[in-house]
Formats: sequence, C-alpha cells, structure tokens
Amino acid sequence: QVQLVESGGALVQTGGSLRLSCVANGFAASTYDMRWYRQSPGKEREFVAHIFKSNGGTYSADSVKGRFTISRDSHRNAVILQMNRLKPEDTAVYYCNAKLWRDYWGQGTQVTVSS
Repeated sequence: QVQLVESGGALVQTGGSLRLSCVANGFAASTYDMRWYRQSPGKEREFVAHIFKSNGGTYSADSVKGRFTISRDSHRNAVILQMNRLKPEDTAVYYCNAKLWRDYWGQGTQVTVSS
C-alpha cells in the first residue's frame, strides 16, 4: 500500500529551523521525483521544493530559495525538507507529494512560525 507520512512540524520562533521528514511506504522513493507543498488557511496549496529521481537535482520556489533544502534519506526511504531562517509567512501545513500512476499525498504536518 502506497503511503506518505510526514513529521517534524512544530511551533518555532522567527529565524528558527525545522527539519521535516516524509517517509514513503509501499514504493522506493528514490525511483520517483518527490515534492513538498504547503497550504496556509484561506490559500491554495503551493509548491515548495522538488527533487529529481534521475540525478538528485533540486529546485525550489523563489519564496524559500536559499533557506529551504530538499534532500533524500535513502536509509529511511524518505525525503527531507530542511527549513532555516523561518518567517511567519512560512506558517502552513506542509505536504509531501509523489506522482506514481497517480498523485499521492501525505496527511500533512503543521508548521507555525511566531513573530
């Protein structure tokens, strides 16, 4: 059964750091492109970061570039989002995404950045 399980969300002060994890069950995460998205109350879900299956290359949204890093943890079959220099506008539920034969999403993990 394909499943994505996010964790690591928390309440943190402006300027702080968090490390989000997305553990994949039922498939090898390293063989698929993986993405992080986020959604704030009243807003549409927005793209955050992407990691390619082919060469591990990455790209991210302009709003997080230079602060957030996406990577893989092959031992845990997981994708990591390291978030540094957090801002209040980063407050959102963060979701992991994998596109297999269809889109799969995790349940999300809440990140709250206090000012």
